[in-house]
Amino acid sequence: MSRKTLVLLVVITLTLGLAVGVSFAVDKGAADMTLQTEAAKKPAQFPHAKHQEKISCGTCHHYLGEDKKPTPCGDDGENIAKCESCHNSAFGNEALNSFKKVAHKLCKDCHTKNKDAGAPTKCAGCHPKKK
Repeated sequence: MSRKTLVLLVVITLTLGLAVGVSFAVDKGAADMTLQTEAAKKPAQFPHAKHQEKISCGTCHHYLGEDKKPTPCGDDGENIAKCESCHNSAFGNEALNSFKKVAHKLCKDCHTKNKDAGAPTKCAGCHPKKK
């Protein structure tokens, strides 16, 4: 085997190893978040990592697919945009035209279904009073 071929194989191997390593190092966001819009009176404390242990990213996160329909995001951290990038005053469905409306619908529905598993169902469960 020539020296050029050997060097080329080493470079290819290192490149592939790096690519595989990066694919496993997906940024899944902060472990804990404060969800707050500019108009929020009481922000929600959101244990993101705790939710990730129980549900897939696509349960909450989606993007507009090529067919212009919501497409669930995979667990690879790709295509996740801020909710407000679509769910804003220009959004056609008035029931979902703000982050607050979307979050309340999605979160309340899920928490109601999972109340026996300990999901909070009262406002203060997610929106604690400031101390």
